[in-house]
Amino acid sequence: MGKIILYADNGCDLDKDVLEILGVKMFYMPTMIKGHTYIDRVDIEPREFYRLLEEPGVTPTTSQMNIALIQNEFEAVLKENDSEIIYIAFSGELSGTYQTACIARDMVDPERITVIDSRSASVGQGLTVIRAAQAIAAGKSKQEVIAEIENNISRIQHIFIVGNLEMLKRGGRINPAAAALGDFLNIKLILHFVDGRILPLEKVHGLKKAKKRLLDIIENRGDDIKNQTIGISYSKDIEGALEIKQMIEERFGSKDFVISEIGALIGSHVGAGTYSVFFLSK
Repeated sequence: MGKIILYADNGCDLDKDVLEILGVKMFYMPTMIKGHTYIDRVDIEPREFYRLLEEPGVTPTTSQMNIALIQNEFEAVLKENDSEIIYIAFSGELSGTYQTACIARDMVDPERITVIDSRSASVGQGLTVIRAAQAIAAGKSKQEVIAEIENNISRIQHIFIVGNLEMLKRGGRINPAAAALGDFLNIKLILHFVDGRILPLEKVHGLKKAKKRLLDIIENRGDDIKNQTIGISYSKDIEGALEIKQMIEERFGSKDFVISEIGALIGSHVGAGTYSVFFLSK
């Protein structure tokens, strides 16, 4: 077979220039705001999305991709290239896109197309995409690339501070009373991923304490933090993300980071002021 063509989707929150350098092709789940449909980093940048969130009555919604779009893309790529496809998809627990892509795969060519549930989101998914792209660039076989992907998925940790409890309430992640009480008491909710699902981890009073607690969790769960790539994603507050980066550098000596702003897809559910860290467990 020919070369391996790697796909991801905008759930990974990687910037366009990073994706272009890595040679990753993209699928996009749309975001709808006031009757308009937007695509992450294509016709709406994160900065503009968070500005729109501040307008009265704005409640963004998101949807999975149309199966025909995925099917047509797979068919076109395989027709033009003597190649194989690997698609690392947004967590199947958070979206139906993974299942839709599996149906499209079976309709086109299940022997040449591999669809993998990243069980991840944002830069957690992004770090797996980066590792896969690096493995492909190193000339590894399809099975070797898949092994790298599966290793990353089994070890990747997602720990994040939620910026907007109201957005979580709208999405049904927490009940209205808990959201109101949390905002009133300045409680910051720390969440994590378990098998691709978002679950509460801890409640901390105040953002400063929450950021410090992130580092304790990294130390407890991480494997050789100094020598691995650490992912950080944020919504609207780059200064806060850089503060977390500096804290990690000072405590662990880490030097390799991937930092990216949360786009419209995920930002529609977590709002502004969210900070996430991603790293590999032991």
